[in-house]
Order: sequence, then structure tokens, then C-alpha cells
Amino acid sequence: MMNKKSVFIDTGAWLALSDTSDQYHEKAANHLKKLITDEYKIITTNLVIHETFMLLSRRISRKTALLFLDEVYNADNIEIFHSDQTLETEAFETIRKYADQDFSVADAVSFAVMKHEDLKRVFNI
Repeated sequence: MMNKKSVFIDTGAWLALSDTSDQYHEKAANHLKKLITDEYKIITTNLVIHETFMLLSRRISRKTALLFLDEVYNADNIEIFHSDQTLETEAFETIRKYADQDFSVADAVSFAVMKHEDLKRVFNI
């Protein structure tokens, strides 16, 4: 289980952090600096990273998307959870349970990680 100073970062926040033209870029960058200063462990999933990479490639450039990958995979304070059978089974159950809601498999896996790790904080834009 994660320590109490952990935060889950979702695609929206990664996009705002990576895209300097995003209307929320400055706010997101300042928030991330505060999390780092306060020694929060950054949590995300491989699916969120894949989703962010694809969106950055399409919206900005492949170069920006590759820079994002380099930064995330080389950061000491980021822990990446990889989707596995257990997480995906729980995610699919969540999707079925909330069939009237519009969220992705990546979102549902993120919910499962947050539940398993007892994460209470989410950084999303």
C-alpha cells in the first residue's frame, strides 16, 4: 500500500503539463511543483501513459510525446502500475456496473489501482 503522500496523475493533467499552450499548463505546472516540494509520490498507470502519448502525438507532435515518455520513465518520484488480469477484471466489472457512465478502460483500471492502493488524491485537469 502507498504512503499517505501519494497522488494519482491522470491523462488530463499529463496533457496540461506537457502542452505549454494548454490553458491549464501554468496551473498544472505549479501544482506539480508543490507536490514534488511536499515529497508526494506520483502514481499513474501504463494505460494512462499510453493514452497521453497518443494524444500528445496527435495534438502536438511525436517529438513532444517522446519527450513526455522520457521524462516519465526517467523520473525517480513516479511509480507506474501496469495493467494486469486482476486490475482489468475489476475494471471490466466497474464498466459493467456503471454502464451509463462514459469512461474508458484506462479510467476504470486507474480506479482499480486507486482502490487497491487506497489513494485519495487525484491530479486531473
